[in-house]
Amino acid sequence: MEQTQKKKGRIFDIFRSPYARGFITKYKWSYLIGIAVLIFIDVVQTEVPLVVGGTIDFIAEQGFTAALVWQTVRRLAVIALIVFLGRIAWRWFIFGSARKIERDMRNDLYSHLQTLSAGFFQEHKAGEIMAYMTSDIEAVRMVFAVTVMMGMDTLAIGLSTLYKMIRNIDLGLSIVAFIPMILVAVTTTFMGGELHRRFKARQEAYSDLSDFVQEKLGGMKVIKAFVQEPQERENFDQVNRLACDANIREARMQAFMFPFMRMVAGISMAIAIGYGGYIAILGRITVGDFSSFLMFLNNLMWPMAAIGRIINILTRGSAAMQRLETILHAQPDICDGPEAQDCGPVEGTVEARDLTFAYPGQDEPVLDDLTFRLEKGQTLGIVGRTGSGKTTLVNLLMRVFDPRENMLYVGGREIHTIPLQQLRRTCGYVPQDNFLFSDTISENIRFGDRSKTQQDIEEAAKAACVHDNIMDFAQGYDTMVGERGVSLSGGQKQRIAIARALILDPEILILDDSVSAVDTDTEEKILQHLREQRKGKTNIIIAHRISTLQDADKIIVIDGGRIAEEGTHQQLVDKGGIYADMYHSQLLEKMKKEEYAL
Repeated sequence: MEQTQKKKGRIFDIFRSPYARGFITKYKWSYLIGIAVLIFIDVVQTEVPLVVGGTIDFIAEQGFTAALVWQTVRRLAVIALIVFLGRIAWRWFIFGSARKIERDMRNDLYSHLQTLSAGFFQEHKAGEIMAYMTSDIEAVRMVFAVTVMMGMDTLAIGLSTLYKMIRNIDLGLSIVAFIPMILVAVTTTFMGGELHRRFKARQEAYSDLSDFVQEKLGGMKVIKAFVQEPQERENFDQVNRLACDANIREARMQAFMFPFMRMVAGISMAIAIGYGGYIAILGRITVGDFSSFLMFLNNLMWPMAAIGRIINILTRGSAAMQRLETILHAQPDICDGPEAQDCGPVEGTVEARDLTFAYPGQDEPVLDDLTFRLEKGQTLGIVGRTGSGKTTLVNLLMRVFDPRENMLYVGGREIHTIPLQQLRRTCGYVPQDNFLFSDTISENIRFGDRSKTQQDIEEAAKAACVHDNIMDFAQGYDTMVGERGVSLSGGQKQRIAIARALILDPEILILDDSVSAVDTDTEEKILQHLREQRKGKTNIIIAHRISTLQDADKIIVIDGGRIAEEGTHQQLVDKGGIYADMYHSQLLEKMKKEEYAL
């Protein structure tokens, strides 16, 4: 019994959700008007069998007359016109409200996703999130549109028809015709939970398929470069097959539900014809009454057949709402605490005090006991081997990941006391991947501040040494860069990303290996522009090339998560440690290249 109740509950879970009920409250007047119109035209429709039946009895008793025909046609035409106008009206109110709910849900989901921390997007892939944004929300919309319409339609037609059958024709015949409906209730009880599980499995398979396609399309250059097209076709076939199997498992349930409901309707019709014909022969009802009853029963065919579809849509919608609520209820790992207060502009002083950090689920710290201080207006160079923790350090400074309290200070304030948005506005960040949006170059550069003028955009581009390259394009700054900047070279993407940060003139500029794809001459020009234009502002530059860092006020060498060495370029070279080895190695490599060029 408990399991039965659980299955029943799953079908209607969507209406138990406070989030879903909030939309019903928001658009209640539109729904109430639409439902009122729907019920009204359903009641009006049930007059048709009575009009036809009365006409038949009149002809049987008094004969055929033109006046009778005209009166019948006029009454049916008025009913048809009312139904026509009413159907337009309820579609406008009910389906229109459902589309608005779909829009609102997508806005809510997208807004909520933007509040979540980086860890969430490491656990949930883009394809999975796209499934939530598309098919899951679509399944919920169907509940608020089709299910509301069909449910109220079924209820209104069913009750109105049954009432008029009992009142105008025969109670016993009405009861006999409705007996097969018990089968519908039994089927709903036992199949609702299974439909719920199969739809969730189908959605998960769809998420996997969507994620696979998105990832492989993004890496198509790599696939082609390594001639892996045949292998990737096989991999796609496996993922696609799993999605197909999940769809077929759900379709099997649907393949049973709809014919079953049709069968119930057919049985009801057969019983009515047999028993109704019998009592008509006995004279308990007239021929006109029997004709009206058959038309009433035909009206009931739609509600009985619709019950199967209602169950299916409700089950899908409830499962989809469960999936959506897991995302909507997810809380960001990193957010403003009660201690975070806006106390005006944040200065560019950066200080780390015994900074130690390990990623969630890892025992070994990525950064271990880092201590340094960077004054406002200084440039900090960070160098170290791959995986030493350089990027982790700037991610902590931006609170992409959260440091422990009293370990990191910006502008003399403990980092958790600075509101997240204020902290991130203080920093201009150029990440390693140099992500660009599928938009124009101009829009990519002014992404952080849409109020910037074309002159501001060009000045930032010139400072990043990319203006001349942009002007070589046929459409200049209006050139579309393609998805993730696919139409640009690596160096062009890096420099546009630098311009995007420079246009904000941030208090702290962070360049995370952001000039690795440009030649040394261009690199030197960019660094020279930074020295000229960012006087009095703080810069943090991560690089593998020593030439990028040698003019920095302070350089730290991170090795194994610790600061192995610290000082100016000359001090570190004279020390003869890790930094000096890297410097001499790169200097020797440069000399060999120059020798080879000669």
